Amino acid sequence: MSDSPVVTRFAPSPTGFLHIGGARTALFNWLFARHHGGRFTLRIEDTDRARSTDAAIAAILDGLQWLGLDWDGETVYQFARAKRHAVVAQDLLAAGLAYHCYASPEELAAMREQARREGRSTGYDGRWRDRDPAEAPAGVDPVIRLKAPRDGETVIDDLVQGQVTVANRQLDDMVLLRADGTPTYMLSVVVDDHDMAISHVIRGDDHLTNAARQTSLYAALGWVPPKFAHIPLIHGPDGAKLSKRHGALGIEAYRDLGYLPEALRNYLLRLGWSHGDDEIISTEQATAWFDLAAVGKAAARFDMAKLDSLNSHYINARPNDELVTLSQPILESLIDRTLNEAETDRLSRAMVELKQRAKTLPELAEKARFITRARPIEPTPKAAKLLDSDARARLGRLADSLDALSDWTVDALEAAVRGFAAAEDMKLGKIAQSLRVALTGETASPGIFALLDILGRSESIGRIRDTAD
Repeated sequence: MSDSPVVTRFAPSPTGFLHIGGARTALFNWLFARHHGGRFTLRIEDTDRARSTDAAIAAILDGLQWLGLDWDGETVYQFARAKRHAVVAQDLLAAGLAYHCYASPEELAAMREQARREGRSTGYDGRWRDRDPAEAPAGVDPVIRLKAPRDGETVIDDLVQGQVTVANRQLDDMVLLRADGTPTYMLSVVVDDHDMAISHVIRGDDHLTNAARQTSLYAALGWVPPKFAHIPLIHGPDGAKLSKRHGALGIEAYRDLGYLPEALRNYLLRLGWSHGDDEIISTEQATAWFDLAAVGKAAARFDMAKLDSLNSHYINARPNDELVTLSQPILESLIDRTLNEAETDRLSRAMVELKQRAKTLPELAEKARFITRARPIEPTPKAAKLLDSDARARLGRLADSLDALSDWTVDALEAAVRGFAAAEDMKLGKIAQSLRVALTGETASPGIFALLDILGRSESIGRIRDTAD
C-alpha cells in the first residue's frame, strides 16, 4: 500500500434500482476505504440521458443509506461535468494523441460485417487515424478517437485477478467525444476518477477489458492510473448468471421482504470474501479485517437460505423495542387496523419469544397475530380437531384453577399448569395442545407458559372460557 490516501468510489448508472451486485460493490469499496482510514465517494454516472431517471437516483441513494454505507463529501453527478470531459478530449486532439474520424455509422457497420466474414476483429480499423483531415466529407460531424498504442502490451496488476496482460493490437481507437460533442463513458470515467483522486477502482470483473482501454487513456494523458481490483460476479445457486429468479432484486425489495441491513451487509460481505471460517461478522469486525487479498477469483453463489439464516441471527440480536417499532406497522397492515394500547404492550412482552423463531420481519409480525385475535377466537380447521368435548371440559376446569392464582408469572403459571395436568392424570403436552388452541386458534405459538404471561390474566382466562363454553 502506498502512502497516498485511499479514496474509493461507487459509481452506479441510474438506469435502474440498486441491485444486489451493485450493493456488494458499494460495500467492498466502503469497507476498503474505512479499513484504511480513507474516503468512500459516490458518483452517479448519469450520462445516458435517455435511460437515467430521478426515481432510480433516489432509489440508489435511499438503498445506500438504508444499508448504512455513508459516503464522504457531496455526490458527484457525471453529466454535470461533461464540459470538463470534452476539454480533455480536445486537449488530446491538440497534442496529436487523438484524431477526428469522419466514418459514418453505415460505413462502420459495413466495416464490421466484412471483418466478421473474414474472421477478423470487428474493432475499428483506424481508417482515419493517419488520414489528412482535408479529405473529410462535407457536412459530416466527426467523432474524436484516441490514438491507442498498436504495438506492445498493456499490463494491469489487478489486486484480485493478478497480472492481466492485453496485447495492444486488440485495443482499437476508442471514441472519446461523439459527433454531437458529448463525451463517452470511457472518457468520463477516466477524467472523473483522476479529478476525484480515486486511488482504487473496485468493481465487477465484467469491467476488466475496460481497464486495459482506460489504462491506455491514462498513459496518453500522462496521468497515473488508480489501482484496479476486479471482483468476481455473483451467480445463482445453479452457477448461472444471477437473475430475478435467483433473487437478483433491488435493495428496496429486500428491505420490504423484512431483511435487516446488518444481515444483508454480512451476507454480501461473504459473497466472494472470507475470513477463515467466520460466518457471523459484525460491521466493526468487517472494517477491521477487510482486505482485497481475501477476495476470491471465482464467482460467488447467491443462497437465499443462507441469507434467511443470517437474518434470523440478526433479528434475534436486535433489542426488543427496536423490533416492536419495525414489526408493528407490518402487523397493523396485516390486520388492517391500529393496535390498541393493550395489544402494543402484549407485542412488546411477546418479542423475546417471537424473535427466536422468525427469519424476516413479516414472519415476525405474522407470528404476533395471536395477540390481536378478536374473541371468541375461531380456530383453524387443524387446530379445531384438538378440541373435543373432553378437551373443552378440561379447559373449563383449567380456567378455574388459573383464576385462583394470586401470582401471574411464568414460573407460577408453569407450576399451576403442571399441577393441573397431574391432577387430571394427563400428560402436560396433551393439556398444552388444547390450551394453545384456546389462546391462539393455532397449533403453533410461543411456549405455553410465556403465552399466558404475554396475554395476561384477564385476556388468557377470557379466551380459555370462550373455548370451554
